[in-house]
Amino acid sequence: MTKPEPILSVRDLSVVFEVARRGAMPWTPKDKLKAVDNISFDLYPGQTLGVVGESGCGKSTLARAIIRMLPAETGQVLWLGQDLLSTSDAAMKEKRRDLQMIFQDPLASLDPRMTIG
Repeated sequence: MTKPEPILSVRDLSVVFEVARRGAMPWTPKDKLKAVDNISFDLYPGQTLGVVGESGCGKSTLARAIIRMLPAETGQVLWLGQDLLSTSDAAMKEKRRDLQMIFQDPLASLDPRMTIG
């Protein structure tokens, strides 16, 4: 029995931000901050993927890089066999109709006025 192809395949995805040092002059070279560093995974049909981690660890940045809301420094993202990182902007806009990120809203996740029962 052959294993199905992944619907989403992410290989060595990295996102880097340039940040100014506190108190630095505008012409001072900026530091590089690795927000996502060489992440790889496959998502197969029928699977659900949850990305968990502490605040500020890069979960939202990873999701935004996958659908090109943020530029990836390196890596490859294959959605149904097509490389999203090399897709034209117009084609990517069309593909976003089939892609969705669901972010947890901590203010709406537990309502202290509502009982568990």
